[in-house]
Amino acid sequence: MTSSLTERAANDDQQIEVGWRPFLRRNRRYLQALATLLVIALFGLAIFHLTSEVQYGDVVQALADTSWTSVAAAVFFTALSFFALTFYDVGALDYVRRKLPYADVALTAACAYAVGNTAGFGALSGGAIRYRSYSRLGIEPENIARIIAFVTLAFGLGLLTVTCLSLLAVGEYVAPLTGLNPFWLRMIAVAILGVVLAVFVKARDGHEVSLGRFTLRLPDSRTSSRQFLVTALDLAASATVLYVLLPAGTIGWPAFLAIYSLAVGIGVLSHVPAGLGVFETIIIATLGHSADVDTILGALVLYRVIYHVLPLLIAIAVVIGTELRQLSGHPVASSVRRIGGRITPLLLATLGIVLAIMLVLSSVTPTPDENLAFLEGLLPLPIVEGAHFLASLLGLALVIVSRGLAQRLDGAWWASVAIAVAALLLSLIKAIALVEAGMLAFFLVGLLASRRLFVRPASLFGQALTLPWLTALGVICLGGLVVLLFVYRDVEYSHELWWQFEFSAEAPRGLRALLGVTIGASAVAIWSLMRPAASGAEPATDDAMERALAIVEAQDMSDANLVRMGDKSLMFSADGRAFIMYGQRARSWIALFDPVGPVDAWPELIWQFFERARASGCRAVFYQVSPLGLAYYADAGLRAFRLGELAHVDLARFEMKGGKWANLRQQVSRAQRDGLEFKMVAPADVPAIMGELTAISDAWLAHHNAKEKGFSLGAFDPEYLAEQPVAILTYEGRIVAFANILVTATKQEGTVDLMRFSPDAPKGSVDFLFAKVMEYLKAEGYRTFNLGMAPLSGMSSRQIAPVWDRAGRTFFEHGERFYNFKGLRAFKSKFHPHWQPRYLVASGGINPILALMDVTFLIGGGLKGVMKK
Repeated sequence: MTSSLTERAANDDQQIEVGWRPFLRRNRRYLQALATLLVIALFGLAIFHLTSEVQYGDVVQALADTSWTSVAAAVFFTALSFFALTFYDVGALDYVRRKLPYADVALTAACAYAVGNTAGFGALSGGAIRYRSYSRLGIEPENIARIIAFVTLAFGLGLLTVTCLSLLAVGEYVAPLTGLNPFWLRMIAVAILGVVLAVFVKARDGHEVSLGRFTLRLPDSRTSSRQFLVTALDLAASATVLYVLLPAGTIGWPAFLAIYSLAVGIGVLSHVPAGLGVFETIIIATLGHSADVDTILGALVLYRVIYHVLPLLIAIAVVIGTELRQLSGHPVASSVRRIGGRITPLLLATLGIVLAIMLVLSSVTPTPDENLAFLEGLLPLPIVEGAHFLASLLGLALVIVSRGLAQRLDGAWWASVAIAVAALLLSLIKAIALVEAGMLAFFLVGLLASRRLFVRPASLFGQALTLPWLTALGVICLGGLVVLLFVYRDVEYSHELWWQFEFSAEAPRGLRALLGVTIGASAVAIWSLMRPAASGAEPATDDAMERALAIVEAQDMSDANLVRMGDKSLMFSADGRAFIMYGQRARSWIALFDPVGPVDAWPELIWQFFERARASGCRAVFYQVSPLGLAYYADAGLRAFRLGELAHVDLARFEMKGGKWANLRQQVSRAQRDGLEFKMVAPADVPAIMGELTAISDAWLAHHNAKEKGFSLGAFDPEYLAEQPVAILTYEGRIVAFANILVTATKQEGTVDLMRFSPDAPKGSVDFLFAKVMEYLKAEGYRTFNLGMAPLSGMSSRQIAPVWDRAGRTFFEHGERFYNFKGLRAFKSKFHPHWQPRYLVASGGINPILALMDVTFLIGGGLKGVMKK
């Protein structure tokens, strides 16, 4: 009742909150998506007007006239740029004081940039590549977050600095684009450089720098200088890729570097995937007076292919080549094999997006005359028309299934294979498009070679596309419209165009194809945004409890016995070998611990839980998970946030002899002299003493003014207590303390869950109880004892640590008013345990904070329970 009243009050507060600011907060994601589409529409309109005198045939001819030496030079500078990009990650690893073989780092960085440069939006970002790869290579989640932040900040500051330095030399070339006088443009560049220099001077020894409400800990002077040189080399090489494709004498290289840096920066700020349209608009606007626009457009098309698509194809070829054992003896192959399985699905999904764009754009561009003449003599018109229209729809379908490829769905793999085969045949039927067919064949080979990676049986059609993917669909449709208007600008529109079916009627064919794609994309968007949410978490049935308890007894984690409380929902793996126990609070589905069962059953079960939660309109949260499963959570796009440390005692070495055990040995001896006696009660005998246990529990709750907890802690329940052994302490013939012991049949681990003491129990009873329980379990053949978690323990206090760690460390050091964090760790340290980190796993942004609040309320039984001790 308390929980429901709290939720109702929160809902009432949200309803009262009115005004434009709350509206913006509530709808921020949707407004950002609309803003992205508006930006690309505006820049598309700008390109259309800037190319008003350019014909599509002129662009095709400009592409054909590009020399092979220019193409070879562009490929060389692309390789140089990606070589420089690998040193962002090298510097980031050095910054977090971790070392990895260069081959591992280079492969990860190259794949991350190949994906990030091409896709440019959430689900396929370079950060996902780094998280999946580095987690597999043993880097801690908090350090991966720092690596991603370091790489992003290093590139941003380097780009800003290079652009400003370039503006000082060639401001007159850029000034017409901005509408500013070259003098004032240079003054702005000087001011920005001054601010950047001041920040780095202040932070030269690693000091923190405050910028308004934000506090940054920048790297020292040596690291900053090295990263600036990396950025300069990267930008110089990538700018040269496009520069060598432009007609000779168009502009000087220093001036072009400034224009290129500015175009890249604005493209990044626009949040449009890969800066599509934004980058091109700035290049055309600044260089249009120096060269023919058709040649500039041709160079831009080649630049996109060489710098964006080619590295992606090479990355896939390397990974797939290793998969086929063609490189098994090369040192680099070992690096590929270590992380290839993690990144291949993302690489193929990104290629799927590229091919989808290709299919859509090819449907709105004309077929070469000679190919069309050949088809006219070979195939009837309805087949060509149908192939053209269906190929465009397959492009739309490929966008949708690419998301499933990123998630390693087996259904997405089968759908992608079918689409690739069909699109390959249609590309030959509609236009004899050999390049298009070759790309699809390459994609098909990649899919077939990596079949073993796509084993997740989740439903492809049960997945609603998220907002970033819907935004990508909108970008593709808008891009197709811009290309259609550009190609057929000389064709006057009339309603009759829709009904013209002739081999030479290219414009009507393109109109119909784009309309089909747009209608299909709209239908997918409406279905994704408007479909009803799936049902929420359901209580566990008696049959499910029996299955879960059988799994618990066969595995090693003693805490899994908390399922016996019956207060959690259960989700089983498809093969029934593992389960997740979870609860729901507000918009969080909270799984307790890692999945229970064999580790090889974890990946699919984690994905299943993630999808079910999202389908119900909730966030997926995993509470108190171990490092063992972090790579699997990363695969689902979740991030790990440190909660504290779990203490394990090696019972084989537990023996209260020697100097380090002197204090504990003395306390145990004192307790025995005071008359305390220890006894272990078997489950069958627990009901006989339940009355005494109830009296002790009630007295303990009243003495501490506490309320029963739940979820991650056992509550006093007679049925629950009677299912496992109970340790008791007696004093003068009566029970003064008890604790239920959680064990499994494997005898790997034991732990204490519910522990209650009578207010008049002798001093030292806690230490005596724990010591005796460990001695008993050791005698019974158990190997370890789980002392439980010390919250916020082990949080990094270094200035480079994430905000989450530093806030946690502050609470640990100064939060005694709320919880005895330091005292709990000190108590557990008496037993000289081995400490292992435990994490909260959730999506990024504000989600982990909201998730932790929901976990707290779920454990405490609502706001009222949390406010009690």
